[in-house]
Amino acid sequence: MRILIDYRPALRQRTGVGEYAHGLATALGARLPPEDSLTLFSSSWKDRLPNAVVPGAHQADLRVPVRLLNLAWHRLEWPPVDFLAGGTDIVHSMHPLMIPARSAARFITIHDLYFLDRPEHTQAEIRRDYAALAAGHARRADGVIVNSDYTKRQVIGRFGIDDELITVCTPGNPGWPRRIEPLTPGPILFVGTVEPRKNLSRLMAAYAQVLERRPAVPDLVLAGHALPVTTRELFSEASTIAKARNRTRLTGYVGDAERQRLYREASMLVLPSLDEGFGIPALEAMTMGVPVIASNRGALPEVVGSAGIVVDPEDTSALASAIERVLEDEATRRRMADEGVARAAHFSWTSSAARLHEAYRAAYRRRRAR
Repeated sequence: MRILIDYRPALRQRTGVGEYAHGLATALGARLPPEDSLTLFSSSWKDRLPNAVVPGAHQADLRVPVRLLNLAWHRLEWPPVDFLAGGTDIVHSMHPLMIPARSAARFITIHDLYFLDRPEHTQAEIRRDYAALAAGHARRADGVIVNSDYTKRQVIGRFGIDDELITVCTPGNPGWPRRIEPLTPGPILFVGTVEPRKNLSRLMAAYAQVLERRPAVPDLVLAGHALPVTTRELFSEASTIAKARNRTRLTGYVGDAERQRLYREASMLVLPSLDEGFGIPALEAMTMGVPVIASNRGALPEVVGSAGIVVDPEDTSALASAIERVLEDEATRRRMADEGVARAAHFSWTSSAARLHEAYRAAYRRRRAR
């Protein structure tokens, strides 16, 4: 099989989708039999695909603006990717809309369906295309890849997709070493894109409650890319809790090495999201033995299981109480660290790549039988 994966989400600063694209492509490339090949597809006017970013993979790196190509692909379903990158048997989009192809089996990836519920919280291209087109693309696709059982249930229930066409490929743990717990409590950490879905104004309100009772509480660190408008809105909402605002630090985007440093130093990771298709930061933190407080929404309970503390993300007092519990109770911290490391070990890129490859093979066989 000639397999083409859309690597564009991983081209620059990798958020969750980019980490997913890179992790799956790397694990898939490492297990392909000699008769199969993998091509990474990229398009950008200014950003080039690094050489050998995935060992053994071919690269199709076009100097075409990504927004222009997406507009043509989403709205015109043209040009076929075969014209741009050569012949292929499998074409895999890392987003909910298919990449046009002449005869290849086409796969899409659905990370979550938040774009249906709160389109105003999404970027312009997503608002324009995803809500209108995703259901139709999912029903026409040869296969749908999801990152959690939660997302699978959502896709079946809301799009009516046959269970047999959906493959769950969870992210894998990063393989980072377990940390040595800091001698003094480090920052309270959030990792992820700073956007409305992450519910960070509620986290800051909870942090303000903790500050009132424990003035020596560690600082709050929000690590991830943030749009200026989102940042202004976040701190505007926090204008009545100046102490919390003054003790909160935004780092901007952080790469692998910097994230590991933040996890090594943190007292805990807090993810109060209103919805998550998976929640890669929770898995990263558990891998390193960092206690995790997570929302009871979306796939987060599925990811952290009993290793974390799961709370209602709209209950500010519950968030504050969970933070204090981790800070105050050494036995709870140790238990969460031990159970988190054990739980993270069950999430493997290799296992997900094996399921993905089998889904490709099944779709390829169906195509050839027609």
